[in-house]
Amino acid sequence: MYEPFLGNKVRQYVLDCVESGWISSLGQYVARFEAEFSRFCGVPYGIATSNGTTALHLALGVLGIKPGDEVIVPALTFVATANAVTYTGATPVLADVDPVTWTLDPESVRRQITPRTRAIIPVHLYGHPCDMDPILAVAREHDLWVVEDAAEAHGARYRGRRVGSLGDLACFSFYGNKIITTGEGGMVVTANREWADRAAFLRDHAMLKAPHYYHPEIGYNYRMTNIQAAIGCAQMEEIGTLLERKRTIAEAYRAGLASIPGLTLAPEANWAWSVFWMYSVLIEPSFGREREAVREGLRTAGIDTRPFFVPLHELPPYRTADPLLVASRLGAVGLNLPSGTPLTSEQVASVCRALAALRGPV
Repeated sequence: MYEPFLGNKVRQYVLDCVESGWISSLGQYVARFEAEFSRFCGVPYGIATSNGTTALHLALGVLGIKPGDEVIVPALTFVATANAVTYTGATPVLADVDPVTWTLDPESVRRQITPRTRAIIPVHLYGHPCDMDPILAVAREHDLWVVEDAAEAHGARYRGRRVGSLGDLACFSFYGNKIITTGEGGMVVTANREWADRAAFLRDHAMLKAPHYYHPEIGYNYRMTNIQAAIGCAQMEEIGTLLERKRTIAEAYRAGLASIPGLTLAPEANWAWSVFWMYSVLIEPSFGREREAVREGLRTAGIDTRPFFVPLHELPPYRTADPLLVASRLGAVGLNLPSGTPLTSEQVASVCRALAALRGPV
């Protein structure tokens, strides 16, 4: 599904860590990765973390989200978005998504606001940015924080601005299947110096620099290792090339699948520059086969796929009676195709041919 790209500098930088002995969270690469990635996003501060989920939890902790609060999240997202809210003791409140972009629907957000709402987490799903202006307008109207979940969207742009620079804070994942990876890892980015300092403090057990081992409050061990950051620094040197490759793969899929009836192809709104983290399609009824039959046929042809995330309201911890109809439909018919940057043009073409061959009678 997603083979990572690991260039020659990865080996060089990791060996540098090993030979220097700095293999934990101290060493030159953590601060360097934080500076390079936050600058790439267009904000001054980055706080590297152990993974994307801890980045979300840390960001919510910085904002003081607590039991009794509510945070609005899209119903169609990876479960970590809601879990991070739950870790704070607050309640994730689910909003529906837009049927065209598949991202958070601002009008659904507005309907879910209550006196207990404190924040909104828009998710830039599968590499496509949310329509942020109306979300930010709702947030300003109700005095709410906005925390971008940009785990899947490194480098995506909304009206010319990179994701990560649009909300109050933003969170990224560097898991092995992300556009750039550190194996595991994450980052909080922000333009607010006070929040950045607070995040760095909480990330390291809420430990003061002096006196030693003095912890005035409960913190977390959410640190990134120097080895992980070294991989990240090597990846940052390639990020422009990787983003170009993602766009090339998406264009090859679009050209190869456009003539197949019954498929809705990955969206890109006219205000968006998607990075197509996953190249995603909808298997519509007019395709003549249900999604799981399509997956099985592709598996037989040696092609791995993934379904869309199960919508949160269909999972036991987050079940709700709210009719989140768009998320339910997308979750039932959405399919992610192989999307790693090392994919060749011929591999993309073979996926397209295999998918075309599976179209059923209609």
